[in-house]
Amino acid sequence: MQTPFATAAALPRPPAVDGETSATSLNDPDNAPAVRLLTDTLHEATRRNASDIHIEPAEHGWRVRLRIDGVLHEIPRPPAHLRDAFVTRVKVLARMDIAERRVPQDGRLRLATSPGRFEDYRVNSLPTLFGEKLVLRRLDALPADLSLDSLGLNPAQRDTVDAAIRAPHGLMLVTGPTGSGKTLSLYCFLNLLNGEARNLCSVEDPAEIQLAGINQVSVREKAGLTFAVALRAFLRQDPDIIMVGEIRDNETADVAVKAAQTGHLVLSTLHTNDAPAAIARLIDIGVEPYNLAAALRIVTAQRLVRRLCVACRAPAPHSAAALHAAGFGEHALDGWQPYAATGCAVCHGIGYRGRVGIHQVMPVSDAMRELIVASAGAHELARLAQTEQVATLRDAALARVRDGTTSLAEALAATEVA
Repeated sequence: MQTPFATAAALPRPPAVDGETSATSLNDPDNAPAVRLLTDTLHEATRRNASDIHIEPAEHGWRVRLRIDGVLHEIPRPPAHLRDAFVTRVKVLARMDIAERRVPQDGRLRLATSPGRFEDYRVNSLPTLFGEKLVLRRLDALPADLSLDSLGLNPAQRDTVDAAIRAPHGLMLVTGPTGSGKTLSLYCFLNLLNGEARNLCSVEDPAEIQLAGINQVSVREKAGLTFAVALRAFLRQDPDIIMVGEIRDNETADVAVKAAQTGHLVLSTLHTNDAPAAIARLIDIGVEPYNLAAALRIVTAQRLVRRLCVACRAPAPHSAAALHAAGFGEHALDGWQPYAATGCAVCHGIGYRGRVGIHQVMPVSDAMRELIVASAGAHELARLAQTEQVATLRDAALARVRDGTTSLAEALAATEVA
């Protein structure tokens, strides 16, 4: 049976990238079973549009799981005797030290999928009790649509975000947990701003996706290249727009806020549960409230919820009490019922296909600036946002239930309050 991966000899070599292999053939006659298994695993991940591949050792055997739309799914267990050869093969392709099994390692590999097309993977190894666990992150090319409409914003949110990213200066924050699509949102913003007349710079950890026209830098902490160091260098590079992959500490936050006050538009991300909490978080890590109030223009929070498979979704009656408890109003059942997942061949029995963003978009008003200067807490900021009719993430999720995009169970799970 012909594998979906062609050999490197038949294809043009892509430009070498630091830390990754060039296109590599999987056809190794010395270890054919492990090579075929790796080929089949990668092909299955591509076919099912998985974001990550988890190779997990156990005391007796091992398993492979694919993260599809944010949820892990196990595929048929591979033969136990192929585990070590499989792991070694991945590490060889990712240019990792196959003799080192005591400490974590990082690598990258690029494989040819068809003439002129390649798939990139970021690889990480972790020593566990029963051997090395590997995670392969698929680094897909950017989607064809990088517009604001692709993010799932409602019309009012879209207009608010569009006005903020077209401002000449200020700080714009996107917040949410890992895997909530924050970086993709920033790429959409950068894509709209990208042009010959502007100098755009970004620093990320790492820069996983290449966007033409953007000067991208990957953090290398061992070499001393941190977010803060890159930011200071950007300010000597005559930038118009700066993207910071993540604000993690006071030093990075301080430079980003001051850059936003000195005529630059700064886009960044933060890990908080909602938009008001992002402001409180920056104050907690030491940003001066008066500087933050002057610089901050808008904060958005987001999550990703799974889309129901339109081929098999089915109406799922819920009691009025359950819908009211979730947050729907008194007339939630008037001529409408929520849908639920069932599962079919199209969605591989999962009931969901793809994901869509839900958003909380909070512009910083004059009243909110006064609270920021007063070092108000997240609860006070949230109360003011509610008074100013800023929709919560739960509101956005319920709207997706109402239009049949997702299920009530998915909406509640994505917006569960700790």
